[in-house]
Amino acid sequence: MHDRRKAREVALQVLYELDLAKTDVQEAVSLFWSHFTAPEEVFEPFWDYFDNPEDARKQRIKSFAVSSKAKLFSILLIEGAWQKRQELDKIISDCSEHWSISRMSKVDRSILRMAVYELLYCDDVPPKVTLNEAIDLGKTYGSENSGSFINGILDALYVKLQQTVKKPDKSGMKDGEKHE
Repeated sequence: MHDRRKAREVALQVLYELDLAKTDVQEAVSLFWSHFTAPEEVFEPFWDYFDNPEDARKQRIKSFAVSSKAKLFSILLIEGAWQKRQELDKIISDCSEHWSISRMSKVDRSILRMAVYELLYCDDVPPKVTLNEAIDLGKTYGSENSGSFINGILDALYVKLQQTVKKPDKSGMKDGEKHE
């Protein structure tokens, strides 16, 4: 799994937690990392339950391994999206027909906040990548309609951004072309 994809998954989980529990962003990030990177000894009593403990350990390490780059990118997305959520929510609302922010699922809302933040503030990420990653997260963690719902809102925003020349086109996509 690529570093940034892993970072987006981490960011989604923490943003969801923040939306649900309304805790302090630093506390939520710290809590996530303290649970996400549990010491190996914690899992020792369970290794005997696996047919091949070495494989189980490798899988555990792979699933919990996050590079320092991914960790930093996830924190950037979490802090940025959470601190700017009112601005992002307004942008999302303006691009979603007949859907208020409060009606959206917490998963979809968290993905959209993260993706809109990334589109507006992360110049090193091509818009097409941001859109495709958000759609994939929606398909993986949201409802069966989340991918297309997220695609519709982000596509509308992308078209608006291109028209206002707020962000240069780095994706190679034509205006209005679906990003799935």
